[in-house]
This record gives sequence, C-alpha cells and structure tokens, in this order.
Amino acid sequence: MPPSEFKLYDTLSRQVKPIETAEPGHLRFYTCGPTVYSYAHIGNFRSFLAADLVVRTARALGWRVTWVSNITDVGHLTQDDVADAGGEDRMEKALHSKEGEQFANVWDLAEYYTQAYLEDWQRLNLTEPEVRPRATQHVREQILMAQALVEKGNAYETPTGVYFDVESQPDYGKLSGNTRDKLQEAVRDVVLDENKRRQADFALWKKDDKHLMQWFSPWGWGFPGWHIECSAMARAYLGDTIDLHSGGEDNAFPHHECEIAQSEAFTGKPFSNHWMHVRFLQVEGEKMAKRAGNFFTVRDLLEKGFDPLALRFALMSVPYGKPMNFTLQLLRDAQGHVERFRECERRVAVAGGSTPPSVSPGTNPFEDTERVALGDELQRLYEGALDAMANDLNTSVAIAKSLEGAKAILREPSLTPAQARAAATYLDQVNGLLGVVRSEHEPSGPPPAAETPTVDGRTVDAWVGLRDEAKRAKDYAAADAIRARLAEAGVELRDSPEGTTWALRPGG
Repeated sequence: MPPSEFKLYDTLSRQVKPIETAEPGHLRFYTCGPTVYSYAHIGNFRSFLAADLVVRTARALGWRVTWVSNITDVGHLTQDDVADAGGEDRMEKALHSKEGEQFANVWDLAEYYTQAYLEDWQRLNLTEPEVRPRATQHVREQILMAQALVEKGNAYETPTGVYFDVESQPDYGKLSGNTRDKLQEAVRDVVLDENKRRQADFALWKKDDKHLMQWFSPWGWGFPGWHIECSAMARAYLGDTIDLHSGGEDNAFPHHECEIAQSEAFTGKPFSNHWMHVRFLQVEGEKMAKRAGNFFTVRDLLEKGFDPLALRFALMSVPYGKPMNFTLQLLRDAQGHVERFRECERRVAVAGGSTPPSVSPGTNPFEDTERVALGDELQRLYEGALDAMANDLNTSVAIAKSLEGAKAILREPSLTPAQARAAATYLDQVNGLLGVVRSEHEPSGPPPAAETPTVDGRTVDAWVGLRDEAKRAKDYAAADAIRARLAEAGVELRDSPEGTTWALRPGG
C-alpha cells in the first residue's frame, strides 16, 4: 500500500511535516521558474528537478496535481539579493551583451531562451506543468494587485515607482528570519533611494518610460517589480492560498519573503501552507562560475557526450535538502546506472515482455503477473522507493532501492515471460516515480544495441573475456593492464557480483 502521508521540510515552520492540501487529494503547487536572459544552468535545473519529483511522488500516491511554474521575462534586476533590487534589468543587460547581438530586440531574446529552457526541460525528462505563465502576459493582474495594495495602505507611490511598505506587515521576515529590524541594519551599506519611506520597502512597479519592455499604468509608463509577478500569477491559477511553493534556497529572501508580504496583505489569507527550498549546488567543490571554468548548462554537458538521463540521475542523487557537490565522475557513475536500467529493458524485450500500461495508483502493480519470487522482490523494492520519496524526497534511498531492483532483474540468466512482465511493470513504475529509465518525451522502448567498438583489433567484449581469464588465473597484473588499456581508449569497466560490464566514457 502507498504511504498515507507525503512529508516535506517546511521552511516556514522549520520542520518536516505532512503536506496538507485544502482539497483532499489535490495538490496545488507553484514553482518559481527561470529568468530567460540566458541558458539555465544545472543549479537551476536541480531546483526544477526537485519540483518534478514532488509532482511524480504525489501522483504515485494517487493525488491529483495542478502544477504552475512561471517564466520571468521582465522585471528581474541584477542586484537581487536585497528586497528592493537595483541595477539593470537582466533582460536588457543580456540584449546589450556579446551574446545578445544576434537578437533584433529583447522580445526575441526572451523567446529564444524560453525555447532553449523548454528543450532542456524535456531533455532531462521533467514532467510538464499544467500551466507555464509568463510575466509579460500577466501585467494587468500585477497592476491591479499593486493598485489594490496602494488603496489598502500597504503600498505608496513615489516619483520613481510604487513601493510596498514592510511596516504594514508586522510578521514580515517570518520565512527567512530577515525581520524588519535586521533589514534596516543591513541596508545601511546599500545605495539609498531617498524617495522611499524606508530602505527595506520593495518595488511593486518601477516608473521608467525608457525601459525596453514597458506598459502604461495608473502611475505612468514602466514595468512591474520582480516579486509581484509570482504573487499575481500564483493567485490567477491556484487561488488565494496554495498548498506548496518551491524554489531555490536563494529565493527564500528576498523573493519569497516579499511574495508572502504582498500576497497576504492583498488577500488577508495565508499565501502558501508549505514552503520547499532546494539547497545550492557546487561543481568540483567550488561555487559554479564561468571564470572558474566550472559553469555548466545542460547543453554543455550533453555536448561532452553525457546522456541527459544520466545528468538527471546525478542531479537527484543527493536529496534536495542537502548541499550538493556535482562532479564529472559523479556524472560518469550515473551514466553507468542508467545503462543498467536500459540493459534491463533490453532483457525484458528479449524475453518477450513489454512495458505494460501505467497501473492505477494505490493498486498492486504485480497482481496480473505470476506470483514468482522476482515479482515479489520487485514489488517490495518499489514500495520502499515510494516510501522514501514520500518521506521528504529521500532520493538517496529511492535510488538505492531502484538499483537493487535492476540488479535483481539482471541476475536472472534469462527471464521467463512472467518474470519479464513483472520486470516491465517495475521499470514502468520506477520511471514514473524517478524518471531515470527512459524519456517520457520520446517514443518508449529499449534503445537499439550499440555496435561494440574495438581496441587494438579486438572488441571490448573480447578484452573483457581475456581479463576474466587473467583474473581466474590470478594474473592480476595482466588484468590491471587490460583495464588500463581500455580506460586509455575511453572504455570504463564496471565489476559487480554479476560480472563485468563496460561503457564508453563521455566527457573525457
């Protein structure tokens, strides 16, 4: 039976607790999406992947999900680590960069990077949200919300814009701990805007008739502030109070803190009942930065020869609530794990099994198979993986359980038809939960077998056979020499109790 609860760490209450939905069995979920001024990097996608896993787990538990994930294409300024961001609009700055020279205008730039983001989303086998709103398509709602906040006394107009008065919300800072007193101290080192009542106040609308993307409002020409976008779009599609809101840990302050203040001032109701934040990702032990040479987008790594499902596997190998150190070796290992699932699918196909239709959540996916030992074992392992995911998205345990199932399938010399059906159902269920067996954005089915490469006139399989003979003869020097020669040729050997497998090493 599936778990009765779905628990996640809640940033607001600072504890792991069950997600409580306003409508039983229906999760209304909002995820902060990217600002489309460039390609999204793998740190961004770690956050999006965690949200995807929430959706997959909820559906595996039998819940209905309405998932909204926005696209920010205006209003996100470069100095965004304080509540009232400053600097240039990220979209305008990108247009004036060397990469931006290829675009006729900022609208074309936004469309190009939006499409690139959606392509990378599919490459990583992420579930498609029910709604993907764009900030520029919801300016009217943002203006109306800002206007209402002014009328309620929570916001005020200045010569430069419309600002939210944080003093009007006594509990401002409850999510991040950045209370009004702390903020007043922190902003002393920030360039001050003399038009505001206090420096912690943040913009709902910026007056700027020279901005490349502008709209007419009750306060003249200008553009919306970054924070008001998500409040307006979340309310438009999910109502006054949503069940769960997610984003990266850098979103907690200022973005989500400001969302809470303006939304709750506007509606008089809680904005979100549960808050989920994904921890930062480092690369090779350092902060990801272009100048450090460790800044990776999805397409950067695919161009190095890595499989997109391997990248997905690697990014979810560390639970979302822990900082992650991403390495190319981790990605190479993930490539081997994904290949194990593919080998399982090939063996199922050889045995005449096929991936069955998706089984209704809450039912035993193995009822229609013969009660063979393999089926019982796979059922237990899938249930263990689902339990782990329902317990604060414990991907480490869920992955271990899923790989244990693959190992059980591969240890069978040949699958009987009943075993093949059980294995096919298991692989289908694991893919529905974790998305690492096959892409759901491509035709399903096992990939064609690759042609075996040769090294020094022998196939890799022949070399593996010679190495096995050397190991049986206890000639470990010869065995090590074969491994080293194959590694030099870009072939990685993987030893296990079931024998030795190999894979071409991508990325170099």
